[in-house]
Amino acid sequence: MPIDLYQSPGSPPCRAVRLAAASIGVDLNLKYTDPMAGDQLKPEFIKMNPQHTIPTLDDNGLYLWESRAIMTYLANQYAKNDSIYPKDPKKRALVDQRLFFDMGTLHKSLFDYYYPLLVNGVTPEQETYDQINNALSFLDKFLEGENYVAGKTLTLADLSIVVTIRNYKIVDHDFSKYSNIQRWFAKIQAEAPKYNEIESEGEKAFREVIEKMKKK
Repeated sequence: MPIDLYQSPGSPPCRAVRLAAASIGVDLNLKYTDPMAGDQLKPEFIKMNPQHTIPTLDDNGLYLWESRAIMTYLANQYAKNDSIYPKDPKKRALVDQRLFFDMGTLHKSLFDYYYPLLVNGVTPEQETYDQINNALSFLDKFLEGENYVAGKTLTLADLSIVVTIRNYKIVDHDFSKYSNIQRWFAKIQAEAPKYNEIESEGEKAFREVIEKMKKK
């Protein structure tokens, strides 16, 4: 039975799930869901996911949302080995920490500053901008002497964070002083299965979404 993923190609969380699935070797049946058109508010969607968010996974009646929860589920259920999401509690804890760092700090700081700026033309306070560089400085420190953000192999943490960093690139944030991030970013782009396919499509769609939201 196919695993359905309700998603939009421009959505960063959806792109992260697709990268995870590609690395795990899971084929997803992509169900295009347009939030701008209200697809996620249809009764049949809300029946699956009362929060009406994307991505939403339907694995033969198991409905799951929140991208990082979907990523860890796919790894737990379908990965052929545990390199992408280690079973060892200490190794897994590091991956989880980086996933939560991405959600609560790295991605959040990007959203808090650039969403009002790009969509509404409102420049947030300097403190909000400073939070971005604080977050990037932390990530750069995590990567000091390391090839991956959590351990010695490519993990779900890399796949989640690489999408966030791609979004920083899309909005032309200055990365010149973050040499560890630049080195890591190039490595993950080369290593992550289907990266160019998923992220090229995603970047194009992400830019289109921003333009549409500006016009609303």
